[in-house]
Amino acid sequence: MAQLYHDVVDTSVGQLQLLVSNKGLVFVGSPNAALSEAKSYLNNVDAVDQAITDDQKTLKYRQQISDYFEGKRHDFDLPIDHFGTGTRLQQAVWDALVLIPYGMTCDYTTIAANIGQPSAIRAVATAIAKNPVLIVTPCHRVLRKDGGLGGYRGGLTMKRQLLALERTA
Repeated sequence: MAQLYHDVVDTSVGQLQLLVSNKGLVFVGSPNAALSEAKSYLNNVDAVDQAITDDQKTLKYRQQISDYFEGKRHDFDLPIDHFGTGTRLQQAVWDALVLIPYGMTCDYTTIAANIGQPSAIRAVATAIAKNPVLIVTPCHRVLRKDGGLGGYRGGLTMKRQLLALERTA
């Protein structure tokens, strides 16, 4: 079984749980949620239970997320490890999300078209809701077609805060 490394990042929206593998970032949690939240998003729940703390393995992830919240970073250069989670369509959606530029938004229809599945809007919305890597895979930048916020795993307050942070940077 692949080893996961755990850390916590203190941010302006609360504490965020991180899980990292030797291949990349696996999970970024909702504000102030327990690490057990990861079990709802990852296929390998045993790996979550057996995650260990290793500041050196998690340092660059923690630092870049901290820098983002401090307005010092607009783009991440962190590898993401899907860790066997998600269907091919879901992974394609998650990969498409990282292409949305900082400070910009788009809608679910655009994401569906961008992955070559223009009629799969509902599946795209489901994939976005199951995004295990908040912030770095910026699902907060996806709005409803009418401009409404839609949903967000971290809560609508956090989504508003992230969008406001990116507007003022």
